[in-house]
Amino acid sequence: MSKPRLEWRVGLFVLVALVLLGGLLIEFSKGTTFFLPTNRILMRASNVGGLKPKATVLMAGVQVGIVSDIRLGPFGTNVTITLKIYKDYVIHKDARFMIEQSGFLGDQYVSIVPTRNADGVFADGDTVQAESPLNLQEVARAASGFLQRLDETAGRVNSVITNVTAVLLNEHTLTNLSVAVDNLREVSQSALETVDNINRLVGTNGPAIALTGSNLVVFSERLDQVADGLHDVVATNTASVNAAVKNVEHSTEILNSLMEHVQSGQGLAGNVLMNEQLAASVKQITENLSITSSNLNRLGLWGVMWQKKPRETERRQPRAEPLASPKNPYQ
Repeated sequence: MSKPRLEWRVGLFVLVALVLLGGLLIEFSKGTTFFLPTNRILMRASNVGGLKPKATVLMAGVQVGIVSDIRLGPFGTNVTITLKIYKDYVIHKDARFMIEQSGFLGDQYVSIVPTRNADGVFADGDTVQAESPLNLQEVARAASGFLQRLDETAGRVNSVITNVTAVLLNEHTLTNLSVAVDNLREVSQSALETVDNINRLVGTNGPAIALTGSNLVVFSERLDQVADGLHDVVATNTASVNAAVKNVEHSTEILNSLMEHVQSGQGLAGNVLMNEQLAASVKQITENLSITSSNLNRLGLWGVMWQKKPRETERRQPRAEPLASPKNPYQ
């Protein structure tokens, strides 16, 4: 065999071996998307955690794609993750996208959880929002803060217990508590004795109490009878009561009319009260009656009737004209 021919065969063997080695590397590095048709889905997340390119995309535990690229957003507030999904799998838009971790320290992957499959299907280049992954460091910081607050709370509780022990559980307080318990025992004993006495009193005077109850029943029955009688009287004399009420109302109207006439000066009483001249005449008559009564008291009836005759000189004097009587306004 010639040397050139041998070199050509060796070169061909090395080439085939390299091709097979590259295929195996691609197969074991989860890079088989070069030979399978895929659709791109852009998944946005606030934090990717430990997710890396070439990570698997699982749906119900089955690999449906890989993570091809991870890029930070323009303002650094989010991350855009490019997912390559095999065209053999259909993913609806109402599915949930989450970044999870296999085990406690395993690799992270993208998990797709289908829901009702009610919306449409993802097309090439569509965007979806992913749920933030569990950040163990954040959990550790939160747990550290919680433990610190727990330590502070435990210290406060210990301080409160110490204060309670010093204030409430001292010797003086315990002595007072013991005395209070003894007093309470004595009071309860007295209460039991009082209840026993009441029971004896009730048992001894049972007939009298029963008689009193029967008397109350009879009295209540009589009250019911009296009430029924009053009801019958009122029902029987309703017409008379109504007539009496109407008469009272009529009398009230008449009295109101009389008072109006008196105030306006009509009638005898109105003239007496409202006419000044008649009032003066009545006043004069009252004064004359007062003088006459005083003369009667001083001289007596016979003295007034048989007075001494006037002297001669008095006879010659002209007799005075009698006073004119007051004019009667009613004439």
